[in-house]
Amino acid sequence: MTTRIASLLPSATEILCALGMREQLVGRSHECDFPSDVTAVRSLTRSHVKHEAVSGDIDLDVRRILREVLAIYEVDVEALKDVAPSVVVTQNLCDVCAVSLSDVERALKEIASEVQVVSLSPTRLSEVWDDVRRVGSVLGMERMAGRVVADLEARLDLVRSRAAIADTRPSVLTIEWLDPVMIGGMWMPELVELAGGVPLVTAAGDHAPTLDEDALRELEPDMVLIKPCGFNLARTRAEASALCALLDRLGWKAWQEGRVYLADGNAFFNRPGPRLAESLEIMAACVHPELFDDMAEAHSSDYGRLRP
Repeated sequence: MTTRIASLLPSATEILCALGMREQLVGRSHECDFPSDVTAVRSLTRSHVKHEAVSGDIDLDVRRILREVLAIYEVDVEALKDVAPSVVVTQNLCDVCAVSLSDVERALKEIASEVQVVSLSPTRLSEVWDDVRRVGSVLGMERMAGRVVADLEARLDLVRSRAAIADTRPSVLTIEWLDPVMIGGMWMPELVELAGGVPLVTAAGDHAPTLDEDALRELEPDMVLIKPCGFNLARTRAEASALCALLDRLGWKAWQEGRVYLADGNAFFNRPGPRLAESLEIMAACVHPELFDDMAEAHSSDYGRLRP
């Protein structure tokens, strides 16, 4: 019997496709958009947040929904029933990022069908690779999962070895939300270190903290990477004027000397899946541009400098 898979998490969809399971995918979340052909798969979730708003208003909307004890995302129970999955891959890490495990479990009770649920909640790179292996094991694709992980680890090792010859290790601040400013945690400090930098504020596995302007002003990063969760590069550039005003007030030397970068935070960095390898390559091109000009060229459409 063919396995019918519903993925309610963009990174899980990318993992499934990397394992060669695209044809078994019968449902996806409304945010799953890579590889591009998965948008033809039926969407099973919807959001109650106004994503077209500026980042500050999105944050207020999310906080209002949570304060009212409502779900940010909703599972379309009828659609779930129609696609009749035998396996559902979801998450139990961040209710702001994707549909919650509890909401998925409630929806599955309504369809009254036997479904295997695989819930992912990685906070470090090793746990992301473990999730690839776990999904592969559930689907009988252990060997393929092993090959995928080996390839990803080889790409990370290549960047690490090239960065190791750098004369300096710049301090790096990563920002994953604009208003309020949230600092990248989880696997982000590991990416910074692999790229030959020193992460500021967070350590591997930490959840993203929020810093006010006074706390930010006390920092003096050598390089800043801004990659808001869920925002592509154009969406982030749309808030460039507010960003520039903030950076002017902070007065960081990195800003004055052109070492502030914007990156596609929707496709990269914030999705714990195979494209963390590309994320590291972008990071390396920002931290040590003198060593990674090839990776800068390869990802030229995925990131760019923000200048005063």
